[in-house]
Parts: sequence; structure tokens; C-alpha cells
Amino acid sequence: MDLQKTAELRKKANTLPMEPGVYLMRDRRGEIIYVGKAKKLKNRVTSYFRRVERHLPKVYRMVEQVQDFDYIVTDSEFEALVLECSLIKLHSPKYNILLKDDKGYHYVCVTREEYPRIRLALQKGSDDNEYIGPFISSMVVKQTVEEANRAFLLPTCRRRFPEDFGRERPCLNYHIHQCMGVCSGKISRETYREALGEALQFIRTGGAQSVEQLTARMQEAAEALDFERAARYRDRISAIRRITEQQKVIAFPHESLDVVGSVQGEEKIYLSLLVLREGRLRDKKDFSFDCMGEPEEVITEFLLSYYLSAEQAPAEVFLDRDLPDLPLLQQLLREHRGKKLQFTVPQRGESRKLCEMAQNNAAQELARDSNRTGREIAALTELARLLGLPHPPEHIEAFDISNIGGQTIVGGMTVFRQGRPEKRLYKKFTIRGQSAPDDYAAMEQMLTRRLTHYREAAGNGKKDGFEILPDLWLIDGGAGQAAVARRVTEQFGLSIPVFGMVKDDRHRTRAIRAENEEIAIRSNKSAFQLITAIQDETHRYAITFSRKKHGRAGVGSALTQAPGIGPQRASGLLRHFKSMAAVRAAGVEELAAAPGMTRPAAETLYRCLHGEPTAED
Repeated sequence: MDLQKTAELRKKANTLPMEPGVYLMRDRRGEIIYVGKAKKLKNRVTSYFRRVERHLPKVYRMVEQVQDFDYIVTDSEFEALVLECSLIKLHSPKYNILLKDDKGYHYVCVTREEYPRIRLALQKGSDDNEYIGPFISSMVVKQTVEEANRAFLLPTCRRRFPEDFGRERPCLNYHIHQCMGVCSGKISRETYREALGEALQFIRTGGAQSVEQLTARMQEAAEALDFERAARYRDRISAIRRITEQQKVIAFPHESLDVVGSVQGEEKIYLSLLVLREGRLRDKKDFSFDCMGEPEEVITEFLLSYYLSAEQAPAEVFLDRDLPDLPLLQQLLREHRGKKLQFTVPQRGESRKLCEMAQNNAAQELARDSNRTGREIAALTELARLLGLPHPPEHIEAFDISNIGGQTIVGGMTVFRQGRPEKRLYKKFTIRGQSAPDDYAAMEQMLTRRLTHYREAAGNGKKDGFEILPDLWLIDGGAGQAAVARRVTEQFGLSIPVFGMVKDDRHRTRAIRAENEEIAIRSNKSAFQLITAIQDETHRYAITFSRKKHGRAGVGSALTQAPGIGPQRASGLLRHFKSMAAVRAAGVEELAAAPGMTRPAAETLYRCLHGEPTAED
């Protein structure tokens, strides 16, 4: 990085106006490598040349190549959006989104043999087989092939026909009525070819038209008193309708709907677009883009590029998050396409579940590129949305207080990194100076000690887990406990998001407590499961420590009842003999040989443990 050039560019950026416009980054050859839009040019452009070392790798590489930049001031944000779109189309800058998904083409293959099979093909072969396609989505091809084979009872096994007729018993698919049993040799070639033709018609025209044609044939067969043939048509119609019902995702008021879900990785943002037509999921497209700005900016640029160039657009698009430029986006697309394209961010119900489905699919794409599961990624993304966090929390700390009868008061801190428990970073706290239970005071002491360790670690460079500043604090309890935690963070001058974990009367997770409201989470499956896991694990950790400490205190008190045995000697005896049972089984000589013991003390303890009178009785 040329620090002198960066300083010059930063100085130039500071002269820009605080008005909307478009900026164009150029490399040493003068070529445009990035086009961006800004509500306030000065703020946006200067951000590239401040704290350069904190940029994501892709942004860092782009800034490293910038030798100069131009800008165009516009009268409104809408004009800036239109201009940005046209300039990206004109110049195709290398660091802007190039709208390509990660798929090739896929085909439905019909094999050339006496009893042809219908299969999925990843590419068109040079053989004599028939290929239907190409299709963009492998999911659509796989689903279509499975539906056709299942509805028309076509074989999917590896047996060869007619060579394998009668050699083995029919497989399980025949017995569960998912195959006509060609291997038995009882299905004629003509009957099989008829079923195959109907299956191909189903693939080419869809379920509705196939049902109409099969219904007409069933009626003809019934009128001709060919009831066996009519029954076959009836069964195929039932199978198609059953499949259609299984594929029905949601009842929505439009014939066409797209659903866009997104998750953010360390360097990229992953998008999944579900295409729903006539109440069925027809296609899925996956995209991934380098984060050259805020995630909302990347998603806006994607939507603009995708729907400006799409041959057909749906009536409505569901989004999993709100976008600041959504009104401008809708206006531009309406003017370009000549009709309204409605963008909606559902908050609840079946529509929200569709968004979560798209988000889960995007999470699976991210999971392929990282050592994480799609469920973990989706849960953190959904949790960030519910809590209003700018990014999914990678490092979560959760706290709980536990006491038994007011005698043993302890606290437990669990850590979840990227949605998984990180047990090596768990911490235990023995609450000091409390003679009676006080959850608020105990929580304040535990959190104060945790942040004190953070400050100390920053000074001495110690790496024990305390040096990490968490992205989120979850406090077991309601508004009171969460308020205590916020007060502690303010005292230390830190801005850690704090929320309470609320349980119902049966001690099950019910909601998240924000500062002034409760946030319902049960309707959001992935986030609910994550919060439940965190709360249960934190409670388990705290109460296990409490029981263990209480047990030690009980054993210690049994020893200290003996004259001459104080807490220090009791502790030494337990360390030496390992258990209370071993102390009871020891003779006087063995007790006297323990560290810190004398023979008189050993004799007194022996008598006390075995119910014999001591000198003081």
C-alpha cells in the first residue's frame, strides 16, 4: 500500500460535497475498476482511505489499486442510483457485481434402450440418449426426474431389462407401490412405453395438463369397459395430484413470487433466490459476491442488476431484510419495466417462513465454503435480524447465577463462537461477600470482574479468553438482570449489546428481553433453537459448579466439626485422601501422616468420625 498516495486520495476526498452522487475509482491505467453510489459523497469516499488496514481483503485490494477517482454530483439519490446502474453496464468494472450464479446447465436424460430410463444428466453427452433441456437449476431437474419416476412407477434401480427379468424378486420400491415391477417380466413393452410417454409429457407440460389428458384417457377406458387400464390412469392422476400438493409451498395472492435470502460470511455475502410460480417452488439460484460495502448495498446492487436484465419478473419479491434504498429501487424498476415490482419484508407467518427458507439455502452455500453448518449460520443471521445487530454475532457470552439455600452463590459464563459452544473459554465465578442470595448484586459482581479481566488482559497481553470483547451478552433473567449488565458495560465505557433470556413457568426459553420490550423468538425456529441451547448450557454449567462447590462445603463442614480441624486442615485432608469415604476408612496412623496433621488431631478426628467420645465431650 502506497501510504503517500492514500494520503493524497484522502485529502482529495475531503473536498467532496455532502451531496448525493456517483464515484468512479480508477487504476494506474485510468480504467474504471469500481463504480459506487453515495447519499453523501464526502463521507462515503473518504471511508475508503481511512483505516485502510481494517478493510476486508477484497476492499483492501481494490483501494490498493486506486490511483485516482472521479465523481458526479446528482440532484437526488434516485438519480444517483440510475446513473450508477448505467455506468456499471457501460464499463463492467472488475470490482462491481458481475451477475453470474455458480451453476452450469443440466438435462433430463432419456436412455436409449429397450426399456428406457429417465435420469438426471449434469451435461449433454455425445451418446444416442435423448436430452431434454438445458435447465439452469440442478435442483429443478432432480426434483422433476424424481416426480416423474414416482408418479408413473418407472424403475430407478440398476437392473437391466429384459436381461434381468425374473432373476431376483422385485425390490422394496415395488412393494411400497413406487415401481410397476418391470423386473418381474409381467409388464409388456407397450405398457411400459405408454407410461414412459406420459412421464415425458408430464415433464414437458407440467402436472395440470398431464392430469387433464390422463383424465380424458381414464374416461375413455372406462366407457370401453377397460377397467384395468382406467385404474392405471386413476392411480397416475392421484400420484400427480399428491406430488403437486406436496410441492405447494404457500398460498399467496400472486401467480409469481421470488424470495431472496442472504447471509454474510467473512469476506462474501451469499444470496439464494427461490422462484415460486403457481404455488410451487420452480427454481433456486445461488449467488455469492465480495463485500465491497455494507451488505445492504451489495443486495441492492444485486436486485437492480438482476431485475433490470430479467426477461420476466414476478409480481412481488420477498426480502429477508429491509434495505434503505428500497423505495428508489422500486421506482427505478417500475420506470424501466413499465409495471410495478413490489418488494416486501415479511415479519411473521408463512411469508416469513419462506424468507427463512431462502436464508437457510444461502447459509448452505456459505457452509460449503467454511467449516460451519448451514443451521448455525442461519441461526446467527436470524438472531442478528431479531436483535437489530449490524452483523451476525460471532462471539456470544452468556451468564447465569446459581445458589443453593443461600450458602453457595456462584456464577457461570459460557461462550458460543460462530454458533457453537467453545468450552475452553467457559469461566466460573465464586461470588464473594454475600451472606444472602441477591441475584442482581451477584450478577453485577460477576460482570464487573469479567470486564476487569478484559482491561487487565489488554494491558499485560495475557491470552486466556478474557482478552476477547464479545459481540453479544445474553443474561439469564428478565429486565432487572439485563439492566444490571447494561449498567456495568456503561461504567467500563464499552458498547456490548445486552439482552436477557426469559423463561416460562416450566423453565423453558420463551423470549428475548430488550431494553424496553420482549422479542418473541418461538416463531423463528433457527434462532429459537440457538437461544434455547445457549440458555440450557449456561444454566447447566452454573448449577453444576454450584452443586460441586456446595458438596465440597458440606464435606468440609463435616470435618471441621471435629475439635482441632479447621478449614485449612479439612482441605488438606480431602486433597490427600481424595474423598470423604477414604478419610473415614483411614486409621489414626494414616490420618496423622497426612500433610498438616498431628497425632492428637488425628486421634480426635478418628473418634469424631466414628462416633466415639472425644476429650471435649
